[in-house]
Amino acid sequence: MSSIEHGSAWSALEAELREDILTGRIRPGERLGEVALAERFAVSRGPVRDALRKLAAAGLISFLPNIGARVRVFSREDARALYELRAALESDAARWAARRAGQERASGLVQLLGQHAESIAAHPAGAYLQNGKDADFHIVIAEMAQNPLLRNLLADELYPQLALLRLQHRNVDGRGRVALREHENIADAIINGDDELAALLMRRHIEASWNALSGQLEAGDTEK
Repeated sequence: MSSIEHGSAWSALEAELREDILTGRIRPGERLGEVALAERFAVSRGPVRDALRKLAAAGLISFLPNIGARVRVFSREDARALYELRAALESDAARWAARRAGQERASGLVQLLGQHAESIAAHPAGAYLQNGKDADFHIVIAEMAQNPLLRNLLADELYPQLALLRLQHRNVDGRGRVALREHENIADAIINGDDELAALLMRRHIEASWNALSGQLEAGDTEK
């Protein structure tokens, strides 16, 4: 296999495995054997190893002694660290969005949240947090902050890990509806250009999300 073919193979393999992991087709804790993957995708083990290393760097799989690669299972400390970083980064994202977005761009949040309200009405309680809608709102704010490094960090690294973490746990009843109300308040602050209020509300929102998840972790309420 040429270097170009090798690169194409591992990139395509990484993308497909990422999709399988983030949609729950491959579950948290499930083993990813090199031989089985090579047979499934009809490639050599070289591209498989490269794809697995890329997924490990993204925080989606882990390598364990005598076991090999498996889909990452988040510990309480892993989850706490993720939410602490979110609170720090996203409060600044909301602050910068309120300063930089402009009225027309900020008003687009109202339309987005209207769509989200319809999603909550049409789906079971909590589905809002696992169908990508919640992440859409946060990433739009990161884009409005006009800081590409921040946007890429959230979209490419933190939010895939958050999606995987949420697959590991049941939804908290009613949390999706509460999260939507919190989003609406954040959007109002951004539209009004109140940067300090936007930052404060975003931090409180993420802290509330952590408190809801933390209660599950303490109770051992893991999705099976």
